[in-house]
Amino acid sequence: MDAKSWLITGTSSGLGRALVQVVAGRGDRVMATARGVGRIAELEELAPGRVRVARLDVTDGASVRAAVAAAEEAFGGIDVLVNNAGSALLGAFEEHRDEELRAAFETNLFGALAVTRAVLPGMRARRSGHLVQMSSVVGVTSGAGGTAYAGPKAALEAMSEALAAEVAALGIRVTIVEPGPFRTDFGGRSLSWGQPLQDYAALIGPARAAFEASHGTQSGDPMRAAEAIIDAVERDDSPLRLPLGAEAYQWIRGYLSGRLDELKVAEPIGADTALRN
Repeated sequence: MDAKSWLITGTSSGLGRALVQVVAGRGDRVMATARGVGRIAELEELAPGRVRVARLDVTDGASVRAAVAAAEEAFGGIDVLVNNAGSALLGAFEEHRDEELRAAFETNLFGALAVTRAVLPGMRARRSGHLVQMSSVVGVTSGAGGTAYAGPKAALEAMSEALAAEVAALGIRVTIVEPGPFRTDFGGRSLSWGQPLQDYAALIGPARAAFEASHGTQSGDPMRAAEAIIDAVERDDSPLRLPLGAEAYQWIRGYLSGRLDELKVAEPIGADTALRN
């Protein structure tokens, strides 16, 4: 199989860094990016020449365009884009300021779309490519305390599914990755919480304590997640959605089953809305 050229955002830690390591280990080329190049400079030592680094802040259009141009110049094109960069904001909806919510959408939704928009022309010209959109299990199974994180992830999923239908005939595939709990910085430096309100304390407080206590003990291995993502990209029948981890499959199955049950309850109320003669 010919070597592929990858551009991966958010490679300073976690799944992004693991992806760079596994991609490089398999002999592919990769442009590793992050907001601060100093935190990823040593990645070039993994495979000099095949691993390059560049600054890319998904909320800065100029840096997005520059990083994409650097990857295309270095490798002659981008075969696989992984939109991994993101941040987490948790808490009840009323506990978040409007500017915090907008920032969450800028990073987790519009940032990913900006990088996708910058990469697509080259993929269209070559009639090949693979877009990997890093969502989350909560992009499917939203619940209390997740409005600011599940919102942009759910929107990214919906837009990516529609995009997949638009670009399929151009030889471009899309995979939406939905990780469950993995041992990354998601529950550490990458996580922030809204300002607590007493009326939500009984609901959000215990969930926050349990979530923070689980940091560093999650069962998911980022390296194995990276291997699964790469395996999906290499398949001719790559899935549109790729949940990662046993918990993700369990939670998504439970959620979808509940949705079907809700549909049965709602149907007698909402199905018969045709004009009456």
